[in-house]
Amino acid sequence: MSHLTVYLENDARRPELSTADPDLMAGHLAHIGILFERWAADASLPASADAEAVLLDHAGPIARMKAGRRFGSVDVVRITPETEDTAALRAKFLDEHTHDEDEARAFVEGAGAFYIHLDRRVFRIVCEAGDLLSIPAGTPHWFDMGPRPRFTAIRFFTRPDGWVAVPTGDPIAARFPLFESPVRA
Repeated sequence: MSHLTVYLENDARRPELSTADPDLMAGHLAHIGILFERWAADASLPASADAEAVLLDHAGPIARMKAGRRFGSVDVVRITPETEDTAALRAKFLDEHTHDEDEARAFVEGAGAFYIHLDRRVFRIVCEAGDLLSIPAGTPHWFDMGPRPRFTAIRFFTRPDGWVAVPTGDPIAARFPLFESPVRA
């Protein structure tokens, strides 16, 4: 289930806000410049669909997102229990970093958690299938796919070569709860 938890940056024990209401999530995140919305697929895909099928199934929303936000390219990332070395892949994104371009993800299946560090707060957004999240360029954040990752997401890029993470050096991510991905059969 999609969920937003807001913490003071110096207190990960007592959230200021915890909600699964998508309208409240979208409104609260809009105040800090983050786009969150529910994103409907044009059809229903089997979990085994390949990247081309995912892109074709979402062609309408992808075209609208590319035109409206000036994204130049898209791709699909899929992480499953069969993906090799997920522990190292998870660790790669657990440190706070920024990007020189917007980071936008539309989740097609599974779940993951983005943590955004702004205004002396940490906003933890658990995204699931049907969620679109766009984080503006330069925004400090990190991503946790969980210990048993399973997700498919459409990634949007301004440049064809995609984004490059720039570490902030701030150890803040280590102070916040990790994402425990739901166990799925």
